[in-house]
Amino acid sequence: MTRLIQIAKGRDRAVAVVEEPQLRLLHQAASIYALALEAIANNVKLTALVQQKLSNLVLDYDPIYHGQSEWRILAPIDHPDEPSRCLVSGTGLTHLGSARDRQDMHAIAREDLTDSMKMFRWGIEAGRPAAGQIGTPPEWFYKGTGTILRAHNQPLEIPSYAEDGGEEAEIAGIYIIATDRRPHRVGMATGNEFSDHVFEKKNYLNLAGSKLRTPALGPELTVDPTFDSVQGEVTIERGGKTLWSKTIRTGESEMCHSLRNMEHHHFKYESHRRAGDVHVHFFGADCLSFGEGIRLADGDVMQVQFAGFGRALRNPLQVASAKPALVEVISLE
Repeated sequence: MTRLIQIAKGRDRAVAVVEEPQLRLLHQAASIYALALEAIANNVKLTALVQQKLSNLVLDYDPIYHGQSEWRILAPIDHPDEPSRCLVSGTGLTHLGSARDRQDMHAIAREDLTDSMKMFRWGIEAGRPAAGQIGTPPEWFYKGTGTILRAHNQPLEIPSYAEDGGEEAEIAGIYIIATDRRPHRVGMATGNEFSDHVFEKKNYLNLAGSKLRTPALGPELTVDPTFDSVQGEVTIERGGKTLWSKTIRTGESEMCHSLRNMEHHHFKYESHRRAGDVHVHFFGADCLSFGEGIRLADGDVMQVQFAGFGRALRNPLQVASAKPALVEVISLE
């Protein structure tokens, strides 16, 4: 599988192919965004274009990965000129584990199904339609624009107004909308969707607000991944020691919605097919440390890794020390 990485040194940017334990730079490629648009414009596969652009320049991956180089890792996709033209969103209740955690979080009475479990059952019944058919829509949520995306090694923040922050180990789809308004899947990347589960637990109607937090991607984008049944591991470290760890699985065989169905229901909206836009869409989590009673603290490190998706994504947790400040709206009357 072809794995790409975006790196920067000062104002200089580069795209490289991962050739462990090295990175091979590409000629005339400052962003994966521009590379993908070039492939679309020339009607060639992205992997073929990458092969055409291989250079003889290589860098050692280890010091860059560990933050010990002038080069730093960027998120594996961005809109270089207009970050706000990257829509970050996600699909929930796609995995059995996520449904179980959500049911436990919002259960009222044993004999009643929560709205979350009802939606999950709809996915079981009609989330994998036959070819050419449209299935039931999954849960969908908005996280923000590209300005909220964080890269490998960057902290994920619990802002002063938040009640908590917790990892959600997932794989995210990376898309670009061509000039003919058709969506193209560039690839997939390891992700930490990161949400405020304490706020959500108070009332499921808080779900929308609980998702407006900084997620992370990377460090690598896999261009042609196998997304059938993918094993992963999520780990929480505290003080340099493992606090909690779990083996997880994702992929179409582990989900009640097919990839085609999730993609259709995201891109059926005309506003999601604006030429030149980037989309980052999280496909859901198998389990959460929060669901097992773990509360993250300042300085904890969240690590997510999936087989076939390159090196692990690591992000420290940063808790804002300031108290919430009232935001005043200025009237123009």
